[in-house]
Amino acid sequence: MSFRETFLNLAIIQAAWPILMAGLWMTVKLTLVAVPLGLSGGLAVALLHGVPSRWVRWPAIVYVDFFRAFPPLVLLVLLYAGLPFAGIELTAFVCVAIGFLLNTSSYYGEVFRAGIESIPAGQREGAYSLGLSWTKTMLLVILPQAVRNVAPDLIGNTLEVVKLTSIASVVALPELLYQARQAQSVTYNPTPIVAAAVIYFVLLWPLVRLLSRLENRAIAAR
Repeated sequence: MSFRETFLNLAIIQAAWPILMAGLWMTVKLTLVAVPLGLSGGLAVALLHGVPSRWVRWPAIVYVDFFRAFPPLVLLVLLYAGLPFAGIELTAFVCVAIGFLLNTSSYYGEVFRAGIESIPAGQREGAYSLGLSWTKTMLLVILPQAVRNVAPDLIGNTLEVVKLTSIASVVALPELLYQARQAQSVTYNPTPIVAAAVIYFVLLWPLVRLLSRLENRAIAAR
C-alpha cells in the first residue's frame, strides 16, 4: 500500500468527514466553555493572591500549586469514574468542564498575578488618593495594564488549553481526536488521525501567528 493510500486516503477522508466535523464542533464548544472558565477562575485566584489576610492568600497558593502539579488526565478520570462511587454522576462534558476549570485556572491565575505585580505600586496608591475604591482601581487602572503586559502569555496559555481538549477523549467525549480514532478503528487506516492533525493545525495556526507578533512587538518595545 502506498504512502498516499495509507496516510492521505481521500476516499476515507470523505467518508469520515461528517464525524470529524462533529468532533470539531464539540472541540470548539469545549474550548468556548473551558477558556472563559479558566480566565475567570484564574483572575479570581490572582486577586485572592493579593489579599493581605493569609487565611485567604494561602488557600489560593495551595490551590494553584496543587492543580498545576496534578496531571489533568488523571483529574478527568477521577471526576468521570470516581465521583459516581460517591453518588455524584455527571456527564462527560460537565466533568471535562470542571476538570479544565480546576487545571487551567491555576495556570491563568499565575499569568494574571504576574501581570498585576508588574504594575508599580505607585499607580495603585495614586488611584486611592483620587478616591477610587479597590474595585474601581483594579478594573480601571491595574487590570487593563496587567492584561496588556501579559497578553502573549495569556494567548500562549489559551493555545495550550485548546490542545489540551484532546485528552477529553479519555472520558469518551466525542471531540475531534475521539471521532478520528473511532473512524480509524472502522477503516483500519490512520488517515482520519492525519486529517484531525491537519484540522488542529488550521484551527491553531492563527493564534500561533498572533502570539509570535505580540512577542516580537514586546521585544521591540524593550
